[in-house]
Amino acid sequence: MESKSTFWQKIGLQDWFLPNGKAAAVAAVANKTLTPDDVYMYITEKFKESITQLSFADRVVFYHEYIISFNEEDYQEFINNRSGLFGIIVHESVKKFYELLREHQEVGKKVEPSSSKWVFRLVSHPDYKKGDKGFIGKLLPGSNKKEENLRVTFIPRHTGVAQTLDISNDILRGFTYYSEGYYELPYANDLHYNEKDVVKPGQAVLARLDTIMPDKQFVGRKVEFLMKNEDIVVSGNEETREDAAVFKIPSDWVNTPHLRIRMNKADGKLYLSSFGELTMINEQEITRSDVNSPQWVELPFNSKILLNGIIGINIFKPEA
Repeated sequence: MESKSTFWQKIGLQDWFLPNGKAAAVAAVANKTLTPDDVYMYITEKFKESITQLSFADRVVFYHEYIISFNEEDYQEFINNRSGLFGIIVHESVKKFYELLREHQEVGKKVEPSSSKWVFRLVSHPDYKKGDKGFIGKLLPGSNKKEENLRVTFIPRHTGVAQTLDISNDILRGFTYYSEGYYELPYANDLHYNEKDVVKPGQAVLARLDTIMPDKQFVGRKVEFLMKNEDIVVSGNEETREDAAVFKIPSDWVNTPHLRIRMNKADGKLYLSSFGELTMINEQEITRSDVNSPQWVELPFNSKILLNGIIGINIFKPEA
């Protein structure tokens, strides 16, 4: 019977991880405990490398999705004995990303995202030995376009020197994904991290809303909101509540409150009630309701909502 090839044999890297005559050196590295700082520094290093590899002219380009892979034992050590640390590491990594991007912006570089979010998948693989780390970067997370290959970086235990190559998407089938290791954050156009925007494991995103700000002080800035609660309020400049269920659009053209949007679990559809002066869905005007007695109309995904003839809101299904 033909023996099953390992992940490393399939991509021609078996000798990197199982070198002859280097057992002592391998054992020394394998016995090293993987620390939170190791993971944080590794993610930061890969972000810097992506800027170096992808940027051109004055445009700063970088990966938005980071698949960071570990040995199963190292991974379970974090999940079982250091619960929550991966989330903290991701938060700090994104803060560092924005700090680095602001530095590029301050010297006149053009920092424009290629995607509307950051995605982190911290995973394990059965062929990784203790101490191994791997990285796969993607430019457009959530894209429906099939990529021909992925850029992958490995750090062999016996050299400690990173090696990079392209591999097929099919190779990802060998990785083990855990819900505890998935984190998603919207990209902040102002390059400042907002911790309340992180999507934590087990917290579903029901819809994504975005709007372009016409007000002069925002110079057309795009604002995105992830609907994580089944019932949310869209409100204007006078809104004082700081709540995950409130989408505040800092514009005088939005009433306070202006909309209420809720998810009906029974049919899986969104419904909207309007309290503002004028609300239109896909060019159809919606009857104004009293806040204490909302009248509901169906709000299909991929709809365009127009508030007071000025503020446009697009609503989409969350990307898988």
